[in-house]
Amino acid sequence: MIRRLIVSYVLLVAVALAAFTVPVAFTLTGQLRGDTEESVRREATTMALLLGDGDAAARQALARMAGAYAGETPGTVEAVTAAGGAVPPLPRPERPGDAAFRAALDRGRTTVDWGSRWVWGPELVVTTPAHAAPQGRQGAPVAGAVRIRYGTAGLTDRLWRIWGFRAVLAVAVLAIAAGLGAIVARLLTKPLRQLNDMASRFGDGDLTARSPVTGPQETRTLARTLNQGAERLDTLVASQRIFVADASHQLRTPLTALRLSLDNIADGVDDPFVREDVDQATAEVVRMSRLVSGLLVLARAEAKVSAPEPLPLRELVEERLDVWRPAADERSVGIVLTGDADGRQRVLAGPGNLDQVLDNVLSNALEVSPDGGTITVRLEGGGAEGTVLEVADQGPGMSAAEQSRAFDRFWRGQGLTGRSGSGLGLAIVRQLVTDDGGSVALRDAPGGGLCVRIGLRSAGEGPRRVSPRPGAPRSGG
Repeated sequence: MIRRLIVSYVLLVAVALAAFTVPVAFTLTGQLRGDTEESVRREATTMALLLGDGDAAARQALARMAGAYAGETPGTVEAVTAAGGAVPPLPRPERPGDAAFRAALDRGRTTVDWGSRWVWGPELVVTTPAHAAPQGRQGAPVAGAVRIRYGTAGLTDRLWRIWGFRAVLAVAVLAIAAGLGAIVARLLTKPLRQLNDMASRFGDGDLTARSPVTGPQETRTLARTLNQGAERLDTLVASQRIFVADASHQLRTPLTALRLSLDNIADGVDDPFVREDVDQATAEVVRMSRLVSGLLVLARAEAKVSAPEPLPLRELVEERLDVWRPAADERSVGIVLTGDADGRQRVLAGPGNLDQVLDNVLSNALEVSPDGGTITVRLEGGGAEGTVLEVADQGPGMSAAEQSRAFDRFWRGQGLTGRSGSGLGLAIVRQLVTDDGGSVALRDAPGGGLCVRIGLRSAGEGPRRVSPRPGAPRSGG
C-alpha cells in the first residue's frame, strides 16, 4: 500500500509538472523561433533596401553589411538581380532560379523556410524582394532579391538548454516528491500497520494484543472496534480456560475413583468370571480417561491460549525420546534420531504443544511397531517447507483411504491403535501443529509402515536451553 501511495503521489506531481512545464517550454521554443525569424527578416529587409538603391555606394555598403553579418552571426547573405544575375561583390547564389527567388522576383513575396516541419532544420532561409528606388517602396519595380541563410545550430543548443533544464528540474522535483510521498505514505499507513500488527499477534494467540487508537477517524473507529472485539474474545477464552480446568478436575476425579474401586474389587474377588468382567470395566475406564484427556487437550488447543515461541527443536526431541526409550526397550524397539537439523535450529510452537505432538506420534508409532522393530525420527532444516520432523515406524501402515480419514476425530483404524486408542491422537496433532502455523501429513514409510511428516515454522538460530524439561509420556491416538 505504501508503494501504491508513493507511486500515486509521484504520478500526481508528474502530471502537475507536465501541465505547467511542457506548455512553458513550448511557449519559450515558439518565442525563440519567432524572435529569430523576426531578426533575420529585419536584416534581410535592410539589405534589400540597399540593393534596391542600385548605385555603387549602396552596393558597397551592402557588401560590407553582408560581410559583417556573416562575421557576427551564423548567417550568410546572397543576392540576385532582377534578371537572376550575380550582385558583385557578393557571391553568386548556388540556385538563383529556385522557387523562393522566383517568388521574390516575379511576385514580390517574402518567403521563410525553416527546413523542417518540426521545430526547424539545419538552417533558416529568408528570401525577400528588393524594390527599386525611390526608397524601395512596395509596388515599385523589383530590382533583385536578397537571401539570408541562418544556421540554426545555436538555436538547437538553446532549445536543449530550455528543455534540458526543465527536465532536470522535473526529475529533481519528482525525487523530492517521492521522498515526501514516502514520508506521507508511512504517516498515513502507520495506523493500518499498527492494526495489522495487532491482528498478526492476535492470530498467533496473543489475546492481550491491542491497537493504539490513532490516525484518521476511520482508522480510530476500526481500532476501537477491533479492540472491543479482542476484549470480548479474551473474556470468552478466559471463560473457556476456566471451563476446561473445572472439567478436567470434575471428570478425572470420579474416573480415578472408579478405577480405584474396580482395582479394589479385583483384588478381593476370586471368581475368574467376575475378575474378567472387572478387568473389562477397568479397561473401559482407562479408555474413557484417555478420551477425556484428549478432549481436554483439543479444547485447550482450539482456544489458542498461548502464542508460539522459539524452541530448540533437536534438544526438545532428544528429551522426549529419552522419556520414551524405556517403554521402547521393554519390547526391544529401537528409536533412531537422524537428520541435518542441529542444536541451533529453532521452531515456532506454543509452550507444551510440540511435546504433546511428539508424545502422541511416538505413542502411536510404538504401539504399532513389532517387537524388535525400529522407529526413525528425522529432523531436516532450512528447506522450502521450513523445518521438517518425520516419525516413521515399521508397523502395518495405512491404506490411502485410511490416511485420508486418520485426522478425523474419534476415527480409529483397524490396526493395534484401533482397539485401544481414543481416536483423538492424530486430531490433536493436527490441531496443535496447524495452530502454530505448521502442517502435518501422512505417507507410506520406506520399506513399509507409516511416516508422519510435520512441517514447522523456522524461527532462526538462538541460544540453547541449558535446563532439561521433565515430563512423562502422554496418551496417543
